[in-house]
Amino acid sequence: MTAPPHSARPGGPGRPLPDTQQGMRRRNLSRVLHTVRAEGPLSRAAVASRIGLTRAAVSTLVDELIRFRLLEELGPERPGRVGRPGSALAVSATGPAGIGAEVGVDHLAVCAVDLRGQVRSRAVRHGGNRARSAEPVLEQLTRLVRQVVDETEAEGLWPAGLAVAVPGLVARDGRTVVRAPNLDWHDTDLGELLAVDMPLTVDNEANFGALAELWLGERTPPDFVHVSAEIGIGAAVVVDGQLLRGTRGFAGELGHVPVHPDGPACRCGGRGCLEQYAGEEAVLRASGLAPGEDRVGLLAEKAEQGDENVRRALTDAGTALGIALTGAVNLLDPEGVVLGGALAELAPWLLPSLRDELARRTAGPACPVSVSALGPQGPLLGAAHSVVRTVLDDPAAIAKYATRTGTG
Repeated sequence: MTAPPHSARPGGPGRPLPDTQQGMRRRNLSRVLHTVRAEGPLSRAAVASRIGLTRAAVSTLVDELIRFRLLEELGPERPGRVGRPGSALAVSATGPAGIGAEVGVDHLAVCAVDLRGQVRSRAVRHGGNRARSAEPVLEQLTRLVRQVVDETEAEGLWPAGLAVAVPGLVARDGRTVVRAPNLDWHDTDLGELLAVDMPLTVDNEANFGALAELWLGERTPPDFVHVSAEIGIGAAVVVDGQLLRGTRGFAGELGHVPVHPDGPACRCGGRGCLEQYAGEEAVLRASGLAPGEDRVGLLAEKAEQGDENVRRALTDAGTALGIALTGAVNLLDPEGVVLGGALAELAPWLLPSLRDELARRTAGPACPVSVSALGPQGPLLGAAHSVVRTVLDDPAAIAKYATRTGTG
């Protein structure tokens, strides 16, 4: 099924709304919905004062959003206010929901997020995906998606779209995985293999992690480099609140930046890549530990217990990260670097050497390095919230889609 109008890859500009009366109405619907979500509950009068429209104009827009099931009335505002009390408005707890999914090397995950930003359902399957072809993996993912959709529909929600995070390069069509070395997937069209009947977007897991940090982080700057890790290491660059994608959409492949050009061979075909020094498997090898189901938890536990081999391996991984990040920091001059994914759990032992290396090699002042509070949940949450954002940015389009398909 094709996506509703005005859809766009998350974090990037969509097709601009036409500068017509209809286009202005759609923009104002979005302004009202964004305002209530950010500051609600609010009365119509309060919304009008915040966005600079007349109360009559806002009332008409609000009625439309209520009809779309995007806003709901909570009843009269609190007593004690001068004049006739207005009805408090809030974003609807039912209606459209964003479905996010993640394909990891050793897990699959799906969640549903409502317009208020609350996770309403979640499903996870642990198990290795590296030695499997895409078809059976995506069949299992489809079953998880259907499970989550069934659970959300039982609560009065309906899926506005599905966004899938993958550990690989994604074409600009937003559905084809061009290359995922750690899954051994090549030119894999998820639109053909996922048996779901809703708008679909596919993107790199680091991009979704960065968007989650941008949208959900408490003090995230508009310009930063986000680094995340599982088996591999990915990064995303956010400039002025937008993802920097590059000409082909492949920007951010930090894990394949050479740290030592004559180092060990990498699955990408290069040598001495960052993943060979700071990826989970590389750190386990350097620590002398056998891979297990909870690799990061094992490393954190051993480091906490004072295991010298593990701490030394994590220190060396931090140094390698610092070397790789130096080029990005010197080239882009971001406001900060954010560690997410598995790296967030290992930050106490990675950060000292990483910060030292950055400070020693960076041309300008030291770049701040912080740790994401979202941790390994970032890509999954970013995927689901990217669908929610498409609803907030053009509620008229999603309402038209729901009417046409009989979904809402």
